[in-house]
Amino acid sequence: MTTPSIPATIADADATWLTDVLRGSGAIDAATTVTSLSTHQIGEGVGLMGELYVATLTYDGGDGPASVVVKLPSTHEENRQQGINLGMFEAECRFYSELGEATGTGLPAIHLSIIEPGTADFVIVMEDLSHLEMVSQSEGMRLEQAQASMRVLADVHAAWWGKVQTPDLEWIPSLDGERIQMVDQLLPQIYPVFTGGFADRLPDGGVELGEAWSTRYFELMSGLAARSPWTLLHQDYRVENMLFGDPAAGDDVVIIDWQGLGRGPGAYDVAYILGGSMPVELRREHERDLVAIYHARLVERGVTDFSAEHAWNDYVYAHLLGGLAVSVFTGGTLDLSNERGRDLVGGMAARHFTAALDHGGFGILGE
Repeated sequence: MTTPSIPATIADADATWLTDVLRGSGAIDAATTVTSLSTHQIGEGVGLMGELYVATLTYDGGDGPASVVVKLPSTHEENRQQGINLGMFEAECRFYSELGEATGTGLPAIHLSIIEPGTADFVIVMEDLSHLEMVSQSEGMRLEQAQASMRVLADVHAAWWGKVQTPDLEWIPSLDGERIQMVDQLLPQIYPVFTGGFADRLPDGGVELGEAWSTRYFELMSGLAARSPWTLLHQDYRVENMLFGDPAAGDDVVIIDWQGLGRGPGAYDVAYILGGSMPVELRREHERDLVAIYHARLVERGVTDFSAEHAWNDYVYAHLLGGLAVSVFTGGTLDLSNERGRDLVGGMAARHFTAALDHGGFGILGE
């Protein structure tokens, strides 16, 4: 069977196209046909690099999934170009097609994941998980959700612990690689643009911390990369890229949106989600216990070269990394024409800068 084409718009993902996709993934048999569908967009302003649609399906000749999710690139040219420059679209498609099975946990079922290399032309068709709970970034995680996020993250990290510094995975950006060097060169120019739009959302001392931090990003990232074992990183591990089942029923957490895929120490992801996806006071009260849950799960999954103290120290350090960079880079470069996108970035920035200050950011920068 030939690989389906990449639709230019959601209108091109019609019944014939979805029939080919679902037959190719084995979700429907050769006698079953998608006869009609209706689509609606979800998560507007949440995924700044992509657009998500739920397609509700009807069939003839057999049964299939009641609905699927179709992911296409952003229609904003600035965002599309940024995704190309940073290799984000290609990283997610290759993750699902090449690494998903080995990751083995916390992922949606994928029916199709293809891209035209070097472009923003891609499509991902995945199972519809809208029956699971989605949590808004502004609301933030409840404690039990934060605990679940630590367990599934540790499962993913343990699956790749010490296995990613190999030639066949060099295509995945690292914390001390070219992508970080590019961001490092741009941050001093972007930071004034970011503060022009978001300084009023930052805590006391935040603007000054950012000024000192913005000229040292590659140094800081390289510092973490040199001090701890490497694993596979999500690098945009936040609550709106997760779906939660019922904890009482033992349902798993599902992680989506792997465009930021990277390699490096796991503390990057741990600090990113706890710093940006929890209400500040809840994070302050429970973060030591949450990092302990993450570390205990790593040990349970066979990791032996990483102490609890090391995990905590890396977590403290990592609050000067991805959370600040994503907030500043997104707020200073991407199209945020919808109010939802502006609120998302502003809220993330407020929490991440607060966490960096809480954990002695000025002191770390002075070391």
